[in-house]
Amino acid sequence: MTTTYDSISAPVDAPRARAKFPTTAYGAASPYVDAYFDEWAGAAGSIDQSKLDEAATILLEAYSAGAHVFSCGNGGSASIANHLECDHLKGVRTRTDLAPRVHSLSANIELITAVANDIGYEDVFVYQLQSHARPGDVLVAISSSGRSPNIIRALTWARDNDLRTIALTGFSGGEARSAADVALHVDSTNYGIIEDLHQTMMHALAQYVRQSRMTADSIAITTF
Repeated sequence: MTTTYDSISAPVDAPRARAKFPTTAYGAASPYVDAYFDEWAGAAGSIDQSKLDEAATILLEAYSAGAHVFSCGNGGSASIANHLECDHLKGVRTRTDLAPRVHSLSANIELITAVANDIGYEDVFVYQLQSHARPGDVLVAISSSGRSPNIIRALTWARDNDLRTIALTGFSGGEARSAADVALHVDSTNYGIIEDLHQTMMHALAQYVRQSRMTADSIAITTF
């Protein structure tokens, strides 16, 4: 079977814990949005809180030590990876003593297409890690399906080369869920809800790390 990337529907044989959403047509936008928010809330409640603590610790330790944090993803997950570079660099640095070193492996379209064309799309992230990453760095891999070959390859290489790894997953979690040191898993079968919550966790982790290095007075006057 051909494995798909996050911009394409999840593989039909992927095991699913939650019911599919939606299962029927809606005649108006407002009831659909209400149902969507209900599904969002249920999926948010499925996230393992202890894993959030573990991910926050990994990131804070990396930023404190001057290690590099790399992010990657395909499709909508690529936009979250790119956004992570912004919020975890500029956001975390503002009014703190941290100077995070954060790089999205999904951002350089020239490099991505060169590697994809000359070597293979499954290597677009690991190829960059092989040049830039060092032991003690961190990889944050974002994949709704958890089955994208380039994500799995990046996580596997990172594990074998002493990087710490965080995966943001959905659906069944795929191989990415088990390959990462910490899996922030969203129990949902809806791409929009999964990506919403991946973005939410990305923001919340950045804000948590930021406020952990601020004084109470500074937090009180700062807009997050």
